[in-house]
Amino acid sequence: MKNQQRSRRDKAVRYTVTGFGALVLVTLVVLITHLISQALPLALVPAIEREANIPLPAGYKVLATDDALESQPLILSDGQCQLSFFQVADGELNEVTQYTRPCSHALSVMESAGQNIITDISIRGQARLIPSRSIPLPGVNFEAVQTVGSRTLENDQAMVSFSLPVAMWQSKTKWQSWLSENWAIVGIADGKQKLLRWVNRHQPTERIDQVFDASDEVVPLGDAMQTLVIKPDRLVFQSLRNGETGTQIIASPITWWYALPKQRSLMLADANGVLTRWTLRNQQGKLVYMPTYQIPLRDAERPLDIAVHASTNAMALLTSEHRLLFINRVSGEVVSDYLLPQGVTDISWYGDRIYAVSDTQLLAWKVNHISGVTTWNSLFAPQVYEGYPEPGTVWQTTSASDYQEAKYSLVPLLIGSAKASVLALLIALPMSIGAAIYTGYFARSRLRHFLKPAIEMLEAVPSVLIGFIAAIWLAPLAEQFLFSFAFFLITVPVILFVVALFQRRVARHLPRKWRHGSELLFTFVGIIVLGYISMAWAPTFLYALFDTQGIAGLATESDSPIGKTTIVVAIALGVAISPSIYSLAEDAISGVPDSLKHASFALGATRLQTLAHVVLHVALPGILASIMLGFGRAFGETMIVLMVTGNTPVSSWSLLEGLRALTANLTIELPEADVSSAHYQILFFTACILFGFTFVVNTLAELLRQRLRRNAYYD
Repeated sequence: MKNQQRSRRDKAVRYTVTGFGALVLVTLVVLITHLISQALPLALVPAIEREANIPLPAGYKVLATDDALESQPLILSDGQCQLSFFQVADGELNEVTQYTRPCSHALSVMESAGQNIITDISIRGQARLIPSRSIPLPGVNFEAVQTVGSRTLENDQAMVSFSLPVAMWQSKTKWQSWLSENWAIVGIADGKQKLLRWVNRHQPTERIDQVFDASDEVVPLGDAMQTLVIKPDRLVFQSLRNGETGTQIIASPITWWYALPKQRSLMLADANGVLTRWTLRNQQGKLVYMPTYQIPLRDAERPLDIAVHASTNAMALLTSEHRLLFINRVSGEVVSDYLLPQGVTDISWYGDRIYAVSDTQLLAWKVNHISGVTTWNSLFAPQVYEGYPEPGTVWQTTSASDYQEAKYSLVPLLIGSAKASVLALLIALPMSIGAAIYTGYFARSRLRHFLKPAIEMLEAVPSVLIGFIAAIWLAPLAEQFLFSFAFFLITVPVILFVVALFQRRVARHLPRKWRHGSELLFTFVGIIVLGYISMAWAPTFLYALFDTQGIAGLATESDSPIGKTTIVVAIALGVAISPSIYSLAEDAISGVPDSLKHASFALGATRLQTLAHVVLHVALPGILASIMLGFGRAFGETMIVLMVTGNTPVSSWSLLEGLRALTANLTIELPEADVSSAHYQILFFTACILFGFTFVVNTLAELLRQRLRRNAYYD
């Protein structure tokens, strides 16, 4: 009976343990699957799915589209001195209101930063720029409401209002308007010359005029405060206030141009059909436009229109062969292309929809997998970013407004993690391996049983506490401490050697019970004395020796504060991983069978020879495994690198520069990232990199440990 109860109890325990083990494995699989599933959309290419095909009313021309399927109005014109606003209802366009002006007024609509702006200029050259969304909807005629209190609705709605030269306006042959964050611009051509009038939106009394030859093609770049003058053989860039900023010779005349939102990048196509991106770059303090990359098109294919996504680096290009190309605007790589119906001439992008306009219909497509424009080059290769003087690898994802170029290079984060973990390992290895050799081989059992748990207790210290101490105490003392620490590391082997020379001679005169273990006392006293010398006397000596003003003098080219450099991070991180390396290495050394040691002694080997040729040879698999596991922990550490560093993602291997690690970047940015956005998915991709790295390191450590252990015993 008792045997049956014991058997049932053992079976229940076995099933319980097996169940919990299986639950752990299932949980691990679920976590890995979730990581991969969140990052997987980066590997997919953007795809379009037809959502609507809406006929346009006869006789109307589309001037501007908005997100029509979200009840935003479209602006159409029938040439009858008015602008008509239509909304989509039940798959059809219905007119909801009109913006009516006298026929002597000139009306146009332009798109700026995702909004449609109406330009209304009277016969006397009085110009008003009015947001289309300020027009009352639905069914309220703009002319029917003349006053609100003592102010006219017209003036209340105007974004900016200013006057143009009357004579030139009345004799115009062509005109156009542009709008930037700070400037409203109207261009007039009268057959003799061209005039650009710049008006400050925030201070309308500030006006600047630029006059050009009638044969020049001019493109005002409001955000850059420059004007591009296109001539047959060259491009001339003129600053709004400082005159010409540069000239670029071109081999073929420019036939098409488009300024991307924020106007820091231009897309220019020449007569040979080559589409080139020109980017605003800092050259010796001047902002000039320079060519960066070219987008390959087919023979005789020409660009027609470009639409840019507001929050990703996706750009859609419509060509004369009815192709829609999805392009990464940073690297210029074409990631996918689709064939559109014939007759499409204009495209616009709102949210996850692309709208296309032809003479007879409005088409809408839903864009899936927008984050698929992210490419390997944009993540790992140097890119020419807007405003940067040269190609580089930059991580900068946050911006204050839409249509900003996001910089998703992972190189600074990988460099930061690798730099901190490798240097931390170099700092931790001498301490941890040296301590493991002493307690595992030289120390007596009683002393070992006291020291080993005491050192292993340090592993229980939370990393956040180590980071807090380093940030509060170590970082402010970094300017003096780093020189002292360097001097300490260089001279500590000498001090230990001197201690070893005199310890045995002095120990002979001590009582027998104090002889064993006295080396710890001598070593401790020597290190205390060396530490005092390093802190009090060494900095002054080193400053005079190297003729420098301290660590700050060596870090003059660094953009990081002295207390936030890689060295400070590595010291704190090295202290954190030392107990882990020590514990595993000590177990490997102490686990070497006594029979092997005694056999070595019997053959006449000294303790040092036995250590080098027997103990370390047999324990090498465990020691290497401890080193690799310590490196994996340093690479995956979060709180220390988050608290001690300045979290500056710079692509520099300099030890006097700051850093941002992959783990710290996840902690900082994941709570702020929009779910399912490209930023969110790239963060999960970095999490996959972290998991993959630690998995590979741990697996290799275990395989290496098993192989070397087999070889050691066979040898």
